[in-house]
Amino acid sequence: MKDFLKFTFASLLGNLIGLVLITTMGIGGLIFLIIMSASQDSGPQVKEKSVLVFDLSLSVSDTGPNPSSSEALQQLLSENSPSEIQLRTLVQSIDQASQDDNIVALYLQGTNSPTSAGLANLKEIRQALQRFRDSGKTIIAYDMEWTAPEYYLASVANQVIVNPLGSLDIKGLSSEVMFLTGALEKYGIGVQVTRVGKYKAAVEPFLLKKISPESREQTQQLLGELWGEWLRTIAPSRKVTPQQLQAFSNTEGILLANTALKAKLVDKVAYVDEVVTNFKKITEESPDKDQQFRQISINSYSKIPEVAKNNSGDKNSDNKIAIVYAEGEIVDGKGTSTQIGSERLAKELRKLRLDEKVKAVVFRVNSPGGSATASEVIGREIELIRKQKPVIVSMGNFAASGGYWISMGADQIFAEANTITGSIGVFGLLFNIQDISNQNGITWDIVKTGKFADIKTISRPKTPDELAKIQNIVNLIYDRFISNVATHRKLPKNKVQEIAQGRVWSGLQAKEIGLVDEIGGLDAAIAAAVKKANLGDNWKLQEAPKPRSLEERILENLAGENTTVTATPLDPLTREFLRLQEELSIIKGMNDPKGIYTRLPFNLRIE
Repeated sequence: MKDFLKFTFASLLGNLIGLVLITTMGIGGLIFLIIMSASQDSGPQVKEKSVLVFDLSLSVSDTGPNPSSSEALQQLLSENSPSEIQLRTLVQSIDQASQDDNIVALYLQGTNSPTSAGLANLKEIRQALQRFRDSGKTIIAYDMEWTAPEYYLASVANQVIVNPLGSLDIKGLSSEVMFLTGALEKYGIGVQVTRVGKYKAAVEPFLLKKISPESREQTQQLLGELWGEWLRTIAPSRKVTPQQLQAFSNTEGILLANTALKAKLVDKVAYVDEVVTNFKKITEESPDKDQQFRQISINSYSKIPEVAKNNSGDKNSDNKIAIVYAEGEIVDGKGTSTQIGSERLAKELRKLRLDEKVKAVVFRVNSPGGSATASEVIGREIELIRKQKPVIVSMGNFAASGGYWISMGADQIFAEANTITGSIGVFGLLFNIQDISNQNGITWDIVKTGKFADIKTISRPKTPDELAKIQNIVNLIYDRFISNVATHRKLPKNKVQEIAQGRVWSGLQAKEIGLVDEIGGLDAAIAAAVKKANLGDNWKLQEAPKPRSLEERILENLAGENTTVTATPLDPLTREFLRLQEELSIIKGMNDPKGIYTRLPFNLRIE
């Protein structure tokens, strides 16, 4: 946006509204008008023989970036690309680039920060990269340190390059659980648990100090499935067998650059300047011109109108296919921007049900679950929509426990092979602060009109009778969960009881046992919705809710908060502290009115 100021102030001088805004809104009006003028810029342009640059440090999510007003303004005024991108936008951009005569190659640029894209999202991205390569265009991937998730994408490239001091990580997957039991005991915080399902390990970090045999069994099997998919996907691209890859994993774990080259897992060992020189040959530029080659970032490319229209249907059609995103923890009430608030999502779903122009709904679920009550509220809205129009679920990285609850009522469920789903189980987590309070001189007394009047207090542990009451509720909700799965999935109830028990499954396993219908991503779910609604080519996509424009955010909150995004890698101590903070934030988000949850084994983390 080199001519930004010239065009902006030319627009300001000729715009009478600018005077009104400046007079009535002061400096805020000036900022608003600058933004309005900038938004009328023609946008990024692609020069002939350009390279599309996909920086692997980009944060990829279903819903995409949701910046504050100040962050959005900073992005607008900065020449740097945003650090986040929506999954579907990313996939569309790669597909469009494969057909764009101005794009001659794609550069997978490695990063010193681990990619944040989940396993299922990586699968969809890799498939798009494969389509790009199949179109006859070149992909070159370069990094200093290839992590397993990044190499999952890079392995599809025509040429995989690593720095001479770099390495390739193929050591495998692990899942480490943080147990808080000792800390709770030390500080006098009591925990009581009610649960159903022998694999429902979500409560174990509060009760045990190591993984239970049941939890170890299911986690080991899940990791084996996910790692097996990694091996089976990468092996053909590198012309090796999965067994050979596994042998390298067992004997080396992390391969140094020359070892990786000898193993034919990378094609070249080189420095970044040599990679740049190679791209200059591809773009037919002089090697002495400057230190860069002709390129466009994937974020900038995605903003080109032709790219944005790609695979979005007929813009002139009145028939809408609505995509609704459910990403994050499921909580009661409205929730935050990173949570699935039952009240907020249910309201959006009701709008779509009543909108006659919406002919089908694609429900994208990327959630480990959460509040049982909130899951029931959302699930009910899905059932009501289905009575009037098709509902197709697309499962992302996670669609487990409460995430499965809100999915099971759809006409058809799509998942990737490495989606984590299932975990059909229920638990109640009951904290009390009696010991820590007594140690500090705090006591309570109670006057009540009934035996169970103070059952929700945290000033003392629950009595056996109270625990029995809560366990009855947990049992009832679990039975309802099992019965609904049996009804919606047309499975015998005893079969559902066998595959439930809180156990997690990969998408591939879930298809085999009947919890999922098809293996596929978001675009496959959209195609199924179009077919189910009998729309042919007469349809267009609508994302719900529609993201607010920058102008709307500025008007709502002109100041905004000032947050700076950085991709600087964290040291191990800080990373572990933030992990503890994340564990505690999940507890904070547990706001179910009954204290009962349908959630994945606690904060399942795979590395």
